[in-house]
Amino acid sequence: MDFETTIKDRREQAGLTQAELADRVGVTRQTILYVEKGEYNPSLELAWRIAREFDTHVEEVFDLPETTHEPE
Repeated sequence: MDFETTIKDRREQAGLTQAELADRVGVTRQTILYVEKGEYNPSLELAWRIAREFDTHVEEVFDLPETTHEPE
């Protein structure tokens, strides 16, 4: 699933490196890199930890596109 994220902007505004954010949320720097680039969908737990680090809601950090479901 494709999504947009504000992690990079928020991280830079907070003056954090990818490694610092990764350490704070308990993942590797590479994980933060891939999440920022939209190449890795984080678990719900990781999404919450990232949002909490920026003192905001998950929906403010991750923007999932609207999808329509057709009846089966």
